[in-house]
Amino acid sequence: MHIFNRIKYQTPESVELEFVLAGIGSRAWALLIDYHILALTLIIFLSVWMLISVQVLDWSTNVAGAEKIGIWLYAIALLVNYFIYTGYFVFFETVWQGQTPGKRIAKIRVIQDNGRPIGLQQAAIRALLRLVDDTLFLGGFFIVFSRREKRIGDWVAGTVVIQIQPPSATTTLVVSEQAKLLCQQLIQQANISAMLPDDFAVIREYLLRRKEMSPKAKDAVAARLAKQVKAIINLEKVPAGINSDVLLEAIYLAYQQSLNFEP
Repeated sequence: MHIFNRIKYQTPESVELEFVLAGIGSRAWALLIDYHILALTLIIFLSVWMLISVQVLDWSTNVAGAEKIGIWLYAIALLVNYFIYTGYFVFFETVWQGQTPGKRIAKIRVIQDNGRPIGLQQAAIRALLRLVDDTLFLGGFFIVFSRREKRIGDWVAGTVVIQIQPPSATTTLVVSEQAKLLCQQLIQQANISAMLPDDFAVIREYLLRRKEMSPKAKDAVAARLAKQVKAIINLEKVPAGINSDVLLEAIYLAYQQSLNFEP
């Protein structure tokens, strides 16, 4: 049962690390924030550069070859624009270990394929190929249809983008009274023992993270997860008035009780 796309790494110390991949939504949100910051930066630069250019052109009106100075000023402006555009991502992803201001707000990070933090080389490759990824939305196409959700820059640089999961303030789940009542019914009617520990972990993670989701995303994930788990425990019919969220809470409790866990 898979709801969150994950990757796992084995460290040299034989410790297994597991990360949740950042989807197209969180990456697009981060990029939108970064592009707004970039746009403001470029507007400030171009405004200052235009003032300087006007002064230089006025001064050079009587200088030989003055007609070429305007071309050079334009070329320099284009070059600096490109350096600001690529340098923004290279600087922040190198200094902030795979994050830009947008990625920090969206709570995502770039890491290497081996799970280690990225360096200057990976950040530079990703930044240089960003223009290619932005062309005709090629990057978004690759993210949506690749198993590891990589754009072209990620494939070439050997990186992935993961979600940052801050530790929850509490590991105690609050469940509804409906779920507590339904729990006993499920123990009698469903094959709760057919669930694997990984299935239980997915349900628990959803219940812990659901408050962070938008209502639409929460409903979609709950419905999908409930459909999968009903097939696993052979639950054919759900009582009237029970939504997917309550059902998952009840299954969570039933699994705990079936193993003599404390809820």
